Amino acid sequence: MEKRFEETIVGIATGVSKGAISIVRLSGDDAIKIANSVFKGKNLEKQESHTVSYGHIVDYNTKEVIDEVLVSIFKAPRTYTKENVVEINCHGGIFVTNQIYENLLIAGAKPAEPGEFTKRAFLNGRIDLTKAEAVMDIIDAENKNAVKLANAGLSGKIANTIRNLRQDVVNILAVISVNIDYPEYDDVEELTNNELLPKLKEIKEYLEKLLENSKSAKYLKDGIDVSIIGKPNVGKSSLLNLLLGESRAIVTDIPGTTRDVIEAKVNINNITLNLLDTAGIRNTSDIVEQIGVEKAKESINKADLVLMVIDISKEIDESDLSLYNMVSEKPHVLVANKSDLECVADLSLYNKEVVYISALNSTGLEELENKITSVIFGEKAQIKDATYISNARQVAKLNEALIALNVAIQKCN
Repeated sequence: MEKRFEETIVGIATGVSKGAISIVRLSGDDAIKIANSVFKGKNLEKQESHTVSYGHIVDYNTKEVIDEVLVSIFKAPRTYTKENVVEINCHGGIFVTNQIYENLLIAGAKPAEPGEFTKRAFLNGRIDLTKAEAVMDIIDAENKNAVKLANAGLSGKIANTIRNLRQDVVNILAVISVNIDYPEYDDVEELTNNELLPKLKEIKEYLEKLLENSKSAKYLKDGIDVSIIGKPNVGKSSLLNLLLGESRAIVTDIPGTTRDVIEAKVNINNITLNLLDTAGIRNTSDIVEQIGVEKAKESINKADLVLMVIDISKEIDESDLSLYNMVSEKPHVLVANKSDLECVADLSLYNKEVVYISALNSTGLEELENKITSVIFGEKAQIKDATYISNARQVAKLNEALIALNVAIQKCN
């Protein structure tokens, strides 16, 4: 159902920064009229829909030329918002763009709120809520997989999946209602508990599959929170620098150099890693270092994955094993650093596969990246031919539906 908006809104559609081109967009009944009041060129109100007109934007009061522009006209309802839409393509200077924007406000437009164009598209029935959410996901995407997830929502794949599931439930409810209200009808399918139960279980299994995929989708979309931990001077900061391909963290031979959590982002195998380089975990009397150690321990609890770095040029001691006990219950990778030196560490004590690297010589990085991907995703590191739901609201609604289905299944047993 369409919602009628009385106000015409205007917003700068491109980033407010220096560039070749900027776009100022209007949407509303008076969009063409307002744009025409500051346009010197053809009469925009007489132009056909989906046409481009060359001219100049002028000051609303003085009529002094502000910029040379191309103005695109889109007439309702064949527009993004199903309202009249005007897009003014101007030169990308910050001052010029703001001048055009301000004069459109003087001419009668209202400032658009963040996301208001998409909000109007949704309220006017141009797109559904899943597509509206997908628009924001495309804007926020940080890797190729996140873009694929967003495009799946924008194409209507998620909406169609939910619509089909809903229809399956509605069909079951319809037959149940007829059975209750008109038991005398012989041509109506009789639905007993034995016949109802398999249908409900089939829907439940599909919902569970969607929710299982959503866990991977969240990582693909938002990235994996990775905490790099270890004893002091084992090479945690060197590993961070290796993953980033730049010297982000200070590296010295002095234990305790890193005292606070250093955050950084990097893409590997089209997956975003939200990296946390932590202080070396050890007993210390230094108050500042103690705070860093506590933050390191907190990061373990918050992380989706822990990279525990071990210096294989030194023997494993109780501190190493104690640290491993802290991470053993979480998804983790043991990173055996300093593989360029003689290995004296008995890694069999961990009873866990390790990845050998040399942060100094930049070796073992590809093996580590592949291991990180496999620990989190298994075989699901790439978007396959499946429906992935990563939006928190959508996941919450699926969980509500699953709870209701479980109640119905219990009643049938």
